[in-house]
Amino acid sequence: MTAQAPPGAPRRKTVFQSSLMSALLAGVYDGELTVRELLQHGDFGLGTFDSLDGEMIIVDGMCHRLRSDGGATLAGPEDRTPFAVVTEFTPSITAELPADLVRDEVVRFIRRLTRSENYLYAVRVTGHFAWVRTRTVRRQDRPYRPLVEVTRGEPVQRFDDIDGIVAGFRTPLYERGIGVPGGHVHFIDNARKRGGHVLDFKITTASVELCPATDLHLALPLSDAFGRADLDPADLEQQVRQAENHR
Repeated sequence: MTAQAPPGAPRRKTVFQSSLMSALLAGVYDGELTVRELLQHGDFGLGTFDSLDGEMIIVDGMCHRLRSDGGATLAGPEDRTPFAVVTEFTPSITAELPADLVRDEVVRFIRRLTRSENYLYAVRVTGHFAWVRTRTVRRQDRPYRPLVEVTRGEPVQRFDDIDGIVAGFRTPLYERGIGVPGGHVHFIDNARKRGGHVLDFKITTASVELCPATDLHLALPLSDAFGRADLDPADLEQQVRQAENHR
């Protein structure tokens, strides 16, 4: 007999993840999983592409590639990913956001909506943005450099007065090295033509949807590069912060 969750508790929900954030930091950029295979595990998510050839955002079951010039295109089914996180997006928490909040203020608002910091949450913010600042990785050639070197000095794009979606995950701190602790989000506009890895934003009017998850299905790469990688460096937390959240 399956135990029933108490009232108000999260329901069983699986997030599928290909590889580890620490592997990406270590330069494991060769993709093994195709977009076609990835979409079998969910209709919502983010990640990157083979050789870091752009950032990934998945919304409404469609996978998009975000380029360093701020452009966005539809990804092909045979394109590959070295790191991605996806789930079936079925939100159970929704709210209208107060006007004129910046990213950190939205994060604090979302924290008040969540029942616990110990679960992973898929997050979708939909609405009109006064501005969004993004940056996006460029395709890399072998020998691959570590991610903190790759992301250093990347060009920053700013989109003003734009309708779109900020989508991603809030990850518990104990998943450091597996995912990105705190918020990891990407942006795409409603026309699906512009976007990138989010550094900061300011909403005008927007709503937020949260999908709590309890189970993690982790698929590790089979490559020699992954087998040799140092996945627990002493400065792991600093590397994550520099690679993902510098502004």
